[in-house]
Amino acid sequence: MALAACPECDLLLNRHQAVVGEKAHCPRCGYLLQRPAKQSVERTLALSIAGLILIFPANLLPLVGIKILGNSHDGTLWSGVFTLFSEGMWAVAILVFLSSMCFPMLNILLSLFVSFHLHFKKPSKYLSVWLRWLQHLEEWAMLEVYMLGIIVACVKLASMAEVQFGLGLYAFIALIIINGMLTSNLDGYLFWQQVRQLNKTHEN
Repeated sequence: MALAACPECDLLLNRHQAVVGEKAHCPRCGYLLQRPAKQSVERTLALSIAGLILIFPANLLPLVGIKILGNSHDGTLWSGVFTLFSEGMWAVAILVFLSSMCFPMLNILLSLFVSFHLHFKKPSKYLSVWLRWLQHLEEWAMLEVYMLGIIVACVKLASMAEVQFGLGLYAFIALIIINGMLTSNLDGYLFWQQVRQLNKTHEN
């Protein structure tokens, strides 16, 4: 009987193909082994492209504008990180940069690389590495946490100043939705199967 190893703890398990709507977890470590989704590769590729387009306006355009006594100030993700650094809160600045900018960008790029190669049947010796890193980075791309911080800040500032929402905020919200859809549509079990098949084809 063919066995499969858990990518997280290497426990050998009997191969079982779950159906769409089911989830299969490793009995030892609880790692999510299967979460079948229809047209997972194609949807992941499309969502990755959409996320790559949105991440630039989300990072570079103003999220929130504040108007106090006739003076206007716009805030972007980059300006927030720079402000934290200038205030001496470098640890918080690094955390914000990694969780809201760096890791989401890497997550989208890795999803794009893997799904592109699988969709167009292009083998690569880096596919396994990309997919493994992708599965580990999913836990660190915390756009929702940063969005919660923006909401709290807007609520507190609303009583002291005129708050205006910028285009970057709408792009950021769309990016959160895309990122959530990307995570839910990526069928790790199917991806690993196709990566192994492409690697075997490349070796032969």
